[in-house]
Amino acid sequence: MGQPTGEFGQEGVRPRTGEVVSGDLLLAVGGPDGSEARPCPEGWRPEPRRALDRPQGRPELGPSPAVGPLALGSAPADLPLLDREDDIRRLVAMLSEGRSVRLVGQSGSGRSTLLAAVADAADGIAPDGVVRLSGHRRTGADILQDLFAATHHAPDYRPDSRTAAALLAQVGAVVVIDDLDVDTDELNDLLDAAPDCAFLVTVPPGSPLLPPGTRLEDHPVAGLAKSACLALTGRLAGRQLDEAERAWAVDLWFESEGLPLRFVQAAALLRQRDLAVDTLVAAQEDRNHVFGLVKEIEEPDDPAVLEGELRRTVPLPTVAESAAPAVRLAEGLSEPAQAVLRLSLALGGECPTAPHLPALIDVGLGESALRELVDAGLAVSVGGHHRLTTGVEELLAGRFEPGTVAYGAAEHFSWWVGHGSVTTEQIAAEAEVVVGVLLADRAADRPEAVLRLARAAAPALALSLRWGAWERVLKLGLEAARALRATAEEAWFHHELGVLALCTRADQRALAELESAVALRAAFGDPRTGAAGRRMLDLLKSEARQLPAGGQELAPVGRRPVIRAIARAPWRLAGSARAGEARRAVVAAAAAVVALGVIGAAVGLGTGGDDSADPGRTLPGTSVDDGSSGADIPFNSGSATAPAPGGSPSDSPSASASDSASASASASGSRKPTSTKSGTATPGQPTHPSTPTGTTAAPTSPKPSPSASTSPSPTGSSSASPSGSVSPSGP
Repeated sequence: MGQPTGEFGQEGVRPRTGEVVSGDLLLAVGGPDGSEARPCPEGWRPEPRRALDRPQGRPELGPSPAVGPLALGSAPADLPLLDREDDIRRLVAMLSEGRSVRLVGQSGSGRSTLLAAVADAADGIAPDGVVRLSGHRRTGADILQDLFAATHHAPDYRPDSRTAAALLAQVGAVVVIDDLDVDTDELNDLLDAAPDCAFLVTVPPGSPLLPPGTRLEDHPVAGLAKSACLALTGRLAGRQLDEAERAWAVDLWFESEGLPLRFVQAAALLRQRDLAVDTLVAAQEDRNHVFGLVKEIEEPDDPAVLEGELRRTVPLPTVAESAAPAVRLAEGLSEPAQAVLRLSLALGGECPTAPHLPALIDVGLGESALRELVDAGLAVSVGGHHRLTTGVEELLAGRFEPGTVAYGAAEHFSWWVGHGSVTTEQIAAEAEVVVGVLLADRAADRPEAVLRLARAAAPALALSLRWGAWERVLKLGLEAARALRATAEEAWFHHELGVLALCTRADQRALAELESAVALRAAFGDPRTGAAGRRMLDLLKSEARQLPAGGQELAPVGRRPVIRAIARAPWRLAGSARAGEARRAVVAAAAAVVALGVIGAAVGLGTGGDDSADPGRTLPGTSVDDGSSGADIPFNSGSATAPAPGGSPSDSPSASASDSASASASASGSRKPTSTKSGTATPGQPTHPSTPTGTTAAPTSPKPSPSASTSPSPTGSSSASPSGSVSPSGP
């Protein structure tokens, strides 16, 4: 399918085409004039179903695990997570109560590692298991979509926020999100969308404090104890530390406050030192046995003693090198690992997955190179690919230049995103890498490469439902098109941004983008290419695209599952206590209603005459009241008469019943009294007397007033005074 015509060609680029459903719209991506949305036919709208992959009914855990650099404890040969037992136990207990927790701490404090350990320990406490997500450079809407996709089976479907909230309301899971960086409104929307899920998230250092009323609670992640840091260093170094190395590690513990990442990097420095010692030992053996030189000094017979003597000749890193070891660690890497490191620096800290490395930097063993970076504490695994550890880019700036290593990456990814064998899931995993390539080409002043990759990658990212990355790619492409003065391409990017805003309900922005696209295409001189934009404007302005009325919500279907011990949470206990008080009030009111009904039936039988057996007949001007109003007593909305807003106390249900009885009494001269629903009842059936709202009145018998004669009240619960006012009886 062809591309829009313009002054900048797209030879060799095959756009990816397809359809996805966004809310109530069917979005066709990759059309000749750009993407186009239309109302989704009823038969085409997906019906999401819960994704199950276990016999016990647990949903699948979503995308590949994206948490846990330095995954200690994940393999049998590794040590368990050191000095975190109390934190794990406390966090699991909080999650089992339905409480949501935010892990805060310094960079390198081990927040992601603790998150992964708690996720493993929390398996089984929630009916829907544990869902692992990555929040790295994702918007709140993207994370909501990832959570929906992890718990429901609905390919190529991105529900709107209201539908997603209604579906996620049925999910009771522990949701762990690593590196969540969204604003307060997006965070609250995410928490509100899944009310029966317990969230455990990590946030970047320096994140703002939580506002009052947020479901999240902060849990600080401090450094490790001195013994744990020494044990971690020795374990990762592969041997026991000698006295000098232990003293050096203790000094590092005081300086770093026990941050685990610093000791991972310290262990990597010790391994580099061991390589230098091994080189000295091998050289000494060569001099003695290969060349046959005369020994100047007597050597010990034990090789370990010789190794120890040579080790003392290699100095340990200084305090400054230990505090900022990135440069020394980078210099000690192998050539393939250094090439991968340069590529990551060129792409803004993002590193492609191993299959891309041979085409980009001619590195065949990409997995080994990436593992070397992770072992050195220079990179972490996140979201299906790797990125540099926080602070490494700043430390290596000016000391480890990436050069032109990223040149040609745009051409490679332009071909890759359009290849038929590449799935949308693979494209979503490389979304941040694609954005990094665009930023690198923009920084190198290569707008042609930016435009080519943006045109190819935008439809692929739209189909992969990574719409946060889709928007960034479109904006970078629009910037490149303006720099090249490519009017047709600029109109295409405006059109795509307008369609994206249309699908996300940003109607004002969609209107501006689509009008800009139509105007640019009209100025370009080809009015046929603007037909799609005009159709989008018509759809935007149609009544079918009006937002629902405020306050209208989608009611969840069925009973929502809850975490096993979630009912013991304090915020749930408060709601349960209020519900219990309301139920007790209803029971007490019902008992009083039955008692008063018996009295009302007895009075009605004595005064009703022949017409008392027909409770449905009323006189003109009388009101039919079931005698139950207010929040505490259930009522029949079809027969109750609601008081007017702002009415006086005489408009209460008791007053209506008394007025009805007075009207019946005034008509008794010409016909027999007619029973009302609140005044009398058929024989053998109790009445529903009127009682003031929220009041449980004890039955009392009417007493005659000393100043005026009174007749029995039809309800037996109120008495008429000479002035005509009605006063409820009972305490």
